[in-house]
Amino acid sequence: MKFPYELVLGWRYTRAGRATRRNGFISFISGVSMLGISLGVAALIIVLSVMNGFQKAVRDRMLSVVSHIEVYGPGGGPLPDVARTLAEVRRNPQVIGAAPFVATQSLLAHGEDMRGAVVRGIDPALEPQVTDLAATSNDTLKRLKPGEFGIVLGAELARNLGVRIGDPVTLIAPGGQVTPAGVVPRLKQMQVVGTFDSGHFEYDSGLVLLHIEDAQRMFRLEGPTGVRLKLKDLHLAREVAFELERSMTGPFLIRDWTRQNRTWFAAVQLEKRMMFIILTLIVAVAAFNLVSTLVMTVTDKRADIAILRTLGASPGSIMGIFVVQGAAVGVIGTLAGLALGLAVAYNIDVIVPAIEHALNASFLPKDIYLISRMPSEPQSADIVPIALISLVLAFLATIYPSWRASRVNPAEALRYE
Repeated sequence: MKFPYELVLGWRYTRAGRATRRNGFISFISGVSMLGISLGVAALIIVLSVMNGFQKAVRDRMLSVVSHIEVYGPGGGPLPDVARTLAEVRRNPQVIGAAPFVATQSLLAHGEDMRGAVVRGIDPALEPQVTDLAATSNDTLKRLKPGEFGIVLGAELARNLGVRIGDPVTLIAPGGQVTPAGVVPRLKQMQVVGTFDSGHFEYDSGLVLLHIEDAQRMFRLEGPTGVRLKLKDLHLAREVAFELERSMTGPFLIRDWTRQNRTWFAAVQLEKRMMFIILTLIVAVAAFNLVSTLVMTVTDKRADIAILRTLGASPGSIMGIFVVQGAAVGVIGTLAGLALGLAVAYNIDVIVPAIEHALNASFLPKDIYLISRMPSEPQSADIVPIALISLVLAFLATIYPSWRASRVNPAEALRYE
């Protein structure tokens, strides 16, 4: 099979021989450029995959406590018709679970310690439909009996208050009760019947669970303050929320999980973009090393260029030879970087523990970070742009040296040969 001579010569120059010291140096510079592109592409893939893994791990732990969508009653008060609201939200094909709840804030006291907490009244029978935490802690939630005023605390909150299962705590409701002696805060002593550990510090240190009937009685509510929903696809939460706003009857406040944690997710996306830009500059530096490599190659091959021109090669063909050489370096470097990056990204759960064992160190202490192992989730939405940007930068780096090669004057080049 015959190939165009531009392709054959360009590939031969890429594999520059080491017959002379100058050729060997050019080959070395070409190899360094290829290695730089490979390492830059691999670093981009590994870093973005780890960031995706962190985001997914934190999101999953967050969604083990927070539902995908929450529907609140008008003005923050109780829902006017809970049965109708549940029926309306379940008509949406994306909704696979719905459960009423009560949400408010209060103070929790034990001895001289006092902590602010978010109180969530739940129905233990329906709660596993909407949160993974309830599904995994179902035995604990079953201890919440209506009328017994049992309470389940986050593990960190229980630790801060110094309480264990069976200890009494005092719940102080907002507002108060008007008496002849003035406004007296409403207090209720409750018994700790269990704890939960979601792995997310914010909720483990500030969330308590009650039975929904006890919560309504404690906070003097006529019914649930909202309904929590679980969807088939959590990434469609915003679209489903808009659909519910249009289809439901009544002035409901509907919030999806992306709005509840908008600041955190925006910060993660901004950090990811900045890391992408910074690491892309590494790839750009390596790609533009091709300029010096090709300029040196053009200078070294002036006689060859002149001979080709005298044999009838057009300036476009000369330019194509050196474009092929630079593009070959870029393609090989990009493919090698993709292979290295994906190999590390898919095996990082093996590589990092091996490094920790060798160095006798822990990169992710469990008492500081939300997770104890390095997560990784390579995504094609990141990998494809990385490969394309690397190839484009390598191609752009070949244009000027290739143009200079096409402008070589055969008579001048052969004068001293």
